[in-house]
Amino acid sequence: MCGLAGLALRAGENPGPQVLEALTGALAHRGPDGQGCHVAGNAALTHARLSIIDLETGQQPLLAGGAALVANGEIYNYRELRDAHGLSCLTASDCEPPLHLYRRDGLGFVEGLRGMYAIALHDRAHRRMVLARDPFGIKPLYVAEVPGGLAFASEMQALVAAGLVAPRVREEARDELLQLQFTTGAETILSGITRLLPGESLTIADGRVTERRRRAALPEGGPEAIGEEEAIARFDAAFEESVSLHQRSDVPYGLFLSGGTDSAAVLAMMARLNENPVTAFTAGFDVKGAADEREAARRAAQAAGARHVEVEVTEVMVLRHLPEIVACMDDPAADYAIIPSWFLARRAREEVKVVLSGEGGDEMLGGYGRYRAAMRPWWRWGRAMRSRGAFDRLGVLREEPPSWRDGIAAAEAEAAEGGRTRLQAAQALDVADWLPNDLLLKLDRCLMAYGVEGRTPFLDPGMAEACFRLPDSLKVRRGQGKWLLREWLNRRFPASEPFRPKQGFTVPVGAWIAAHAERLGPMVARQECIAEICRPGRVEALFRAASGKREGAASWHLLFYALWHRRHVEGVPAEGSVFDYLG
Repeated sequence: MCGLAGLALRAGENPGPQVLEALTGALAHRGPDGQGCHVAGNAALTHARLSIIDLETGQQPLLAGGAALVANGEIYNYRELRDAHGLSCLTASDCEPPLHLYRRDGLGFVEGLRGMYAIALHDRAHRRMVLARDPFGIKPLYVAEVPGGLAFASEMQALVAAGLVAPRVREEARDELLQLQFTTGAETILSGITRLLPGESLTIADGRVTERRRRAALPEGGPEAIGEEEAIARFDAAFEESVSLHQRSDVPYGLFLSGGTDSAAVLAMMARLNENPVTAFTAGFDVKGAADEREAARRAAQAAGARHVEVEVTEVMVLRHLPEIVACMDDPAADYAIIPSWFLARRAREEVKVVLSGEGGDEMLGGYGRYRAAMRPWWRWGRAMRSRGAFDRLGVLREEPPSWRDGIAAAEAEAAEGGRTRLQAAQALDVADWLPNDLLLKLDRCLMAYGVEGRTPFLDPGMAEACFRLPDSLKVRRGQGKWLLREWLNRRFPASEPFRPKQGFTVPVGAWIAAHAERLGPMVARQECIAEICRPGRVEALFRAASGKREGAASWHLLFYALWHRRHVEGVPAEGSVFDYLG
């Protein structure tokens, strides 16, 4: 797990050392354990390392036969790749096998990789740069056109900090952010910066993109014919293999444990595979009536013999640190789960450098309530996912954004292809945008702020093969999603109470905002980025009503955007409390 950046320029252009230093410095929080650099003519790679595997000889860039590679992430099946292909490696690094596979197979080198990765590889002999991202988009990579060619980095803010891109907001993406809480597709919220899409590989020669390829995250086809017992056995085998691979580490690891089924399943499998007690971290809140998962997590941890660490997130802590938390999200996602994730990462870093988590369980096994609504035809109250924006009919925005749903609509059309059921199409839609641009983005930025690596064993090619094409009836049954996972837990780990109704993970942002609405509302309303899009007086009224569900969500989106804009567009360092920062 690390940060990478680089330049791929036209012939005759040379990377400047000041730019490379600025790129590396801006990514230092992602890799506090070392730095590396490779410059060859018009190409350059930089690397900030977080040492997880091969602590002694795993420094990057890795070099072989005129090619150089830097990577962010982990290739979990590196041992199998090394043995199966007879690779002669000079290090024990998980990132060296891809370099040798590229030299042998060219652009097809990613096909056998199991892991989370963003890779940049300079091939001096063929005068090209190759960039690649894992199929689920667990690890980020951004590309920008700059004078002389292209630049890339693990975070957008590094490209801005190095003076390569000016931070100008795209209105279309801003509207998406406010209405959806995240942005879709390849275009980011900053003009001139694009995302490498999940599973995408691209080739750069003479400062321009010459080829693009895409590796799919999900298998093709509709549901396959398989019975319950066979499906449970197949899930058990695939999940055991995935968790075992995701535990490969030369440093201590733990688990983020909520009160839900996904992280409980990871806990159960980790307890099966580990002789020593697993360390599990759980967040809770100080607001009366908030959905606090600590009690359920505590029971599960005790039953699994885990060591349980609880982190209480209070209103005072949030108001004091929220500018820092939002500052992590240079690619913005207004997901209130960034708050507990940031505090959990801060606590976890005191003991571990790696945490496993349950992201992806809902998407792989059909857990969300919105999936059940999408399965129904319209005459039975079915509805498309994300058909209503956060600000619809609230009367807050000066203009209702006309095209905020265009990106989702395009992804919907693609997700429905290939004979998929309504449920599969809904799952595929979330895998395309919600996962990489919200949940995984949150996990990456909040954990990397403290140099902690987050791993997601549900998001693995083997798990996708085992789960995605299951019959709908093994995913949704009797009004509950993730039936197969619940039944597996009921047999293997009944203490997790898998058939308990899904509570949903909520953070009491509405209550926190409402408690300070008289002070906070006017502060947010005065921000230029808010005043230009909102009607006079409506922001203050919205914040006063923030105890309501819709009003609380919309208030949070505006507060998030105001803080994000101040840091990543206006360039104001994230220091002090919310009131200091916006005052």
